Amino acid sequence: MNAAMTLARRDLMAVVRSRSQLYSSMLTPLLFLVFLGNGVSHGLQPANLEAGNFTAYLVAGTVVMTSVFSSTFSSASYYRDRDSGLLRLLLSTPHAPRTLLLGKSLAALVIGIVQALVVLLAAAPFVDSEWQYGFAAGMGIALAAVVLVNLMLTGLAQALASRIQSMQGFHLLMNLALFPLLFFSGAFFPIDGLPTWLRVLAFINPLTYAVDALELAAYAAGDDGFIGLGIDFVVLGALAVAVYAAGLARMPKVTWSGE
Repeated sequence: MNAAMTLARRDLMAVVRSRSQLYSSMLTPLLFLVFLGNGVSHGLQPANLEAGNFTAYLVAGTVVMTSVFSSTFSSASYYRDRDSGLLRLLLSTPHAPRTLLLGKSLAALVIGIVQALVVLLAAAPFVDSEWQYGFAAGMGIALAAVVLVNLMLTGLAQALASRIQSMQGFHLLMNLALFPLLFFSGAFFPIDGLPTWLRVLAFINPLTYAVDALELAAYAAGDDGFIGLGIDFVVLGALAVAVYAAGLARMPKVTWSGE
């Protein structure tokens, strides 16, 4: 565990020093929140949203988007270590390969959680959140949802990064897989008005349950029209554990050819 924590601390310090990565993964979702949210709220005045406040509605989506960006960007350290030869050196130590994967995934997990919570708190001045369970309990629910969704996304990123040869291919595949899931998760528009086949896809989508939990924690004034925290956390908990374990089970390729 000491070795894993050392590797995690190394990756965390690398992200802190890389200010472009640190800021871009938080500022991009906030720009969506400020410009898209205010533009739709004042330009279109959506009447089918609670209180007609589209900016408040987008808060959950921006938090999940931050987690998606973070899980994608955090893979850069894996490819940097592999291409520089450091990954081969680390794998030659007495520690098991899973120790290396655990350390790097813990760093990605911490980065994703912190960035998502910063975005959630930074969004507060722009919206009048309901916090129907109270601020402390609402933040606890939001924190639990953020931890689980980042655990799932980190495991997915780790599983793909350990097998895909190029960083470009990894980012292409992650974007291809995650952005459709993000758009059909209720992050940018309610899923109630979608056609039946799209609603089915939305309920299969694991990000839907993260968005639902965050909306119930911060945005919603009641539970009507939502999936429910019980189902949200059962689905997120099961998938987070399964996907994260699958990510740790994949042994990394140390060269372009995998030899």
